[in-house]
Amino acid sequence: MRWGTAGRAAAGGVLGSAVLGGLASLGAASYFARAVLTPDGEGPTDHVVHDLDAESVTLSRTAESEVPGRYGLWDEERTAHLRMGQILETTDSDVTREVLGLDFGDFRPGPARFNQYFYAQPPDEALGLSTEHVTVEAEIGDLPAWFVPAGDGGDRWAVLVHGRGALRFECVRAVRALHDAGLNVLVPAYRNDADAPHGLDGRYTLGLSEWRDVEDAVRYALDRGAGTVTLGGWSMGGAICMQVLAQSDLAPLVDGVFLDCPVLDWGHVLRHHAHVNNLPTPVALLARTVMGSDSLRWLAGVSETVDVAQTDWVTRAEELTHPLLVMHSTADDFVPIGPSRAVAVARPDLVTYEEWDVARHCKLWNTDSERWERAVTEFVSRPG
Repeated sequence: MRWGTAGRAAAGGVLGSAVLGGLASLGAASYFARAVLTPDGEGPTDHVVHDLDAESVTLSRTAESEVPGRYGLWDEERTAHLRMGQILETTDSDVTREVLGLDFGDFRPGPARFNQYFYAQPPDEALGLSTEHVTVEAEIGDLPAWFVPAGDGGDRWAVLVHGRGALRFECVRAVRALHDAGLNVLVPAYRNDADAPHGLDGRYTLGLSEWRDVEDAVRYALDRGAGTVTLGGWSMGGAICMQVLAQSDLAPLVDGVFLDCPVLDWGHVLRHHAHVNNLPTPVALLARTVMGSDSLRWLAGVSETVDVAQTDWVTRAEELTHPLLVMHSTADDFVPIGPSRAVAVARPDLVTYEEWDVARHCKLWNTDSERWERAVTEFVSRPG
């Protein structure tokens, strides 16, 4: 998730030293909107491995690598992957972490990519759980998915939805706990993923079209005998799940949703990233207008309007009817915690709220997997 860097480009390239009139404002807002809605490419490597042996790895010190917990590391070409544990030593420039295992490849010192998902393989390879590689027939086309059947053959399912610009590996962290709780688990791709069909314009719609792919995944589960379905979403995946609840005819068959660092108000996120990238707040507001206007949406590169107001669950809290487990961190600097807190306060009858600190965006499990898995297990095991 790197669209903030595009925001800085807008500030420096399109905006110049200030927003100097209507055209400049519209240009900056359009650039910002496109950055938000455009799927991220591979991007540059973000770390350097300086030393490596069977016991430890020394890599460049960054905001990511110095946080406690368990994480993964790919080499530059993603042909090798290792898993890291506790921090053993820290200097001004480097962090040395415990090596928990080498999953594949020949990892050597050099450029590397941090992996917040910890795992980098499907559930059968990462967890040793029987996994079917299946296809979900969707409106957009065939979507690849992993299906992990419950050991007891029960009719409770979970459908897991990764975040913006993320990979399905993001969801693997949840699979063991759900499997042990007796749920069948489905992890589908959705439109504009690297391994899925692209939409007409190749842009995200912040959950406002992607929900239809998750609806088709729920329908797949029902066709295979699901009685009820629990949804789980990370970041924008949470926004997608919320649109399933709001718009899908299958919503009555969803028995609850657990959310990890969810986007519960895209307007709030847009304002936050405008601020982070030194863009005036009016640019974020105008970007919303560009996305949502039939006459201006072409400036954002979208073939259908994106109505950001539909993603504001703080304002729409009274519409909620499903139990939610909302987990978020005060240290989340990508999707700020405020809307999660607000929804929890507005609907204590439906929302179970778990607040972390230290953990960065969607890294709650990494910093305290026991707490994360306990919260999710208790949520999916609740009576009724």
